[in-house]
Amino acid sequence: MQYRDLGRTGVQVSELCLGCMMFGGRTEPQVSMDIIDRAIDAGINFFDTANVYNRGRSEEVVGQALKRNGKRNRIVIATKVHGRMIEDDPNGRGNHRRHIIQQCEDSLRRLQTDWIDVYQLHRPDSGLAIDETLRALDDLIRHGKVRYIGTSTFAAWQLMEALWAAKELGLNRFVTEQPPYHLLDRRIERELVPFAQTYGVALIPWSPLAGGFLTGKYRPGEAPPEGTRLAGRDDPRTRALLAERSYGVLETLQTMAAEKGVTASQLALAWVAQQPAITAPIIGPRTMEQLEDNLGAIEVVITDEDRRRFDEVAPPGRAIAPYYEADFGPHRYRWI
Repeated sequence: MQYRDLGRTGVQVSELCLGCMMFGGRTEPQVSMDIIDRAIDAGINFFDTANVYNRGRSEEVVGQALKRNGKRNRIVIATKVHGRMIEDDPNGRGNHRRHIIQQCEDSLRRLQTDWIDVYQLHRPDSGLAIDETLRALDDLIRHGKVRYIGTSTFAAWQLMEALWAAKELGLNRFVTEQPPYHLLDRRIERELVPFAQTYGVALIPWSPLAGGFLTGKYRPGEAPPEGTRLAGRDDPRTRALLAERSYGVLETLQTMAAEKGVTASQLALAWVAQQPAITAPIIGPRTMEQLEDNLGAIEVVITDEDRRRFDEVAPPGRAIAPYYEADFGPHRYRWI
């Protein structure tokens, strides 16, 4: 396992980040904790979760696992805030101070820790001035409850505005961003990657396997298998993933993987991990077998010829199957 700088912080994190979304949900707690132990043994020291994952159960399982194995101090824990946690409370979601402070306290309790290494905004909040959010996050850092702050699925312009506001107001700045990024959605290469390279922001891509599509579990002309993420779904994102052009990319991926003697998922993960400005793609294993497969990606070498072949079927900067449309509209209220 290799380790990389977490942006400009100097913190070293593993080249794969363990995504914990399945833990305490589709993956029952004991198996989840076994996966965590195996990931640590393999050298992964970077975990990503969120308050909304399985209504807090993911954070609870991570906390229980790290208490059981006594390795909290070795792990960089990233969690997130934004989504609704209280159904009947109009203030139970968003990026405002009230929600952020309360959810940080709740996450600390569930994780059984005194601090969160990277506290991230799960999504933008276009109805809120960015200084409101930054001041709350800055207070958490100054009180020692959070070490660093980051974002997920923000546009480059939103991050640029946030950096500017932080500088103007003397506040701590965002040091990480989690964008959707995989062979079928390369839009971040247009602006976000150059931004990250210029300002020292760590990119931690989510869904590097396009929701499991790039593992090869889906077949052209066949309904998604029962129990898979796309089973029974009929929305624009799913239709794009299951379109002919997506299968064309998958066919190239599978051919190249066979030539290298690796799995399609390992090659797809390795491609993301070895792209410019990428710190660590987030893997999201549901089973121990999936984790073992994902770990094999660190042994795969991507050559210039590999990149050329991928570029032919999945053009740089473009999306064949956009996996997520972010809230990239202008803020209703500008920061003051």
